[in-house]
Amino acid sequence: MTDIRILLVDDQELVRRGMAMIVDSTDDLVVVGEAATGEEAVVLTADLSPDVVVMDVRMPGIGGIEATRRIVRETPSSRVLILTTFDLDEHAFGGLRAGASGFLVKSAPRAELLAGIRAVAAGDAVVSPRVTRAVLDVALPRLPRGGADGGAGGADVAGAPVASPFAVLTERERDVFLAVAQGLNNSEIAARLVVSESTVKTHVGRVLSKLDLRDRVQVVILAYEHGLV
Repeated sequence: MTDIRILLVDDQELVRRGMAMIVDSTDDLVVVGEAATGEEAVVLTADLSPDVVVMDVRMPGIGGIEATRRIVRETPSSRVLILTTFDLDEHAFGGLRAGASGFLVKSAPRAELLAGIRAVAAGDAVVSPRVTRAVLDVALPRLPRGGADGGAGGADVAGAPVASPFAVLTERERDVFLAVAQGLNNSEIAARLVVSESTVKTHVGRVLSKLDLRDRVQVVILAYEHGLV
């Protein structure tokens, strides 16, 4: 298996060193670079193409949110995991809006940090159901709905019907889409649908591919836009 390549971004060297020690203690993760500012993070991500950028949000210069936005735009193959001081921090919401694949608090246990990095590298989003609800309530209140009635249908400016983007999904894929939008993880979806986790993972991958979505966070946003959650 290929190692998961990590770029650590934090303006405090001791924090970076501590995270580097945790990451380097594993067999499948490797630190390929460190950055102390958002500007450095953008440049190093372009140069190194890490699998995951572990990003602090409060730093001198452009900060972690703008750095995340630039990385997602300029180096889309690299995914960003936001680290924040407080759970449900407004900065974490800003990071999700900028394209981050999730966030964790800095006080998270070692195992949770490593699991979060692996999940983001695998294309999942590190966002709990409680945080998913908070994203909908706080971070996305002004997103336009998909149709005039808030549903998945609607019409364009000329009055012509607009096809639902979900028409490309099978019935089971729609079930998986809604479960992901509600914040369920793969094991919870497997229990709900009475299928294996590997089957769920396959369906999630197909949903993301068919709807041209980056990760689970975008599933939540799309579901909200179309009035499904």
